[in-house]
Amino acid sequence: MQSHGETRIGMGYDIHRIVQGRPLVLGGVHFESAWGLEGHSDADVVLHAIGDALLGATGLGDLGTHFPPGEPRWKDASSLDLLRHIAQLLERKGARIVNVDAMIVAEAPRIAPHRDAMRANIAGALGVSADRVSVKATTNEQLGALGRREGMAAMAVALVQVSA
Repeated sequence: MQSHGETRIGMGYDIHRIVQGRPLVLGGVHFESAWGLEGHSDADVVLHAIGDALLGATGLGDLGTHFPPGEPRWKDASSLDLLRHIAQLLERKGARIVNVDAMIVAEAPRIAPHRDAMRANIAGALGVSADRVSVKATTNEQLGALGRREGMAAMAVALVQVSA
């Protein structure tokens, strides 16, 4: 019996504090905002969660393994570049991305007007069609740190086909 490979699922999560005077980047889209997210790179929680999900699905570690936060070359790096690098790692491993699904948890900003641009950015970085990428958002119903607008989080799952 010939094997066509394995289907694997990965999960990712990321959270960053909200800070004044820093650009807000989500899904590779720059938002008009007086505040952004604190982090070593551009702190794009959406792309970080997706990256971790993809790395996890293929057993390749996590973002911190590949992009250490103390490393100067990743300072203010575009997370789209990090995602492109992850896509190359998957390709070298013979893995094909079936789909990714991300959920943003934040009280603001409104995500819906930017959803298609985010999906296009993510799809482009991963080398897949936009119909293989889902981006959704929900609030935290004003509960906890996210509800008080102290931070923003994202979760993601990825389905990957790995060659035998």
